Parts: sequence; structure tokens; C-alpha cells
Amino acid sequence: MNAIQQYVVSSSGQMSLPANARHRWNLDGGGPVDVIDLGFGVLTMPKGEARRLLGDLLSRDAHAAFVKSLDDDPDLATT
Repeated sequence: MNAIQQYVVSSSGQMSLPANARHRWNLDGGGPVDVIDLGFGVLTMPKGEARRLLGDLLSRDAHAAFVKSLDDDPDLATT
């Protein structure tokens, strides 16, 4: 398997998770995943892994400050 692969995003924003990742993550029947928007790209991980990763990389205060800095970005608004 190549480390870099290209996939097509549909006009409704959908994209298929590669079969090898679905098998490895036990998602053959579908299910939730974690997605981290890095600004320059999107990281997709098995459910529950993103919180662990962020906890390993950022302190709670640093993460809170980063989230606060996004308040003015309408593309990242959540309602």
C-alpha cells in the first residue's frame, strides 16, 4: 500500500474510507470515526483516538487557547 493515496470527495462532502482501514478499524458495517481539522488537512482516526492524540500533544490549556482562537472563523463554527 502507498502511504499517499488520492480519493474523490462528492459534491455533498462524502468520501469513502479505504477498505484496508475499514477492516483494520472494524468498520466493515460502517460506524463513527474521529476527524481533526488541522487547517491544512484533515486527519481521520478510529473513534476515541483523536482525544487521546490531542491529550498527548497539547496541554488542556493550550488546546483551550487554540479553540478560542478559532471563534472568528465561520468555516469552523459549530452549532
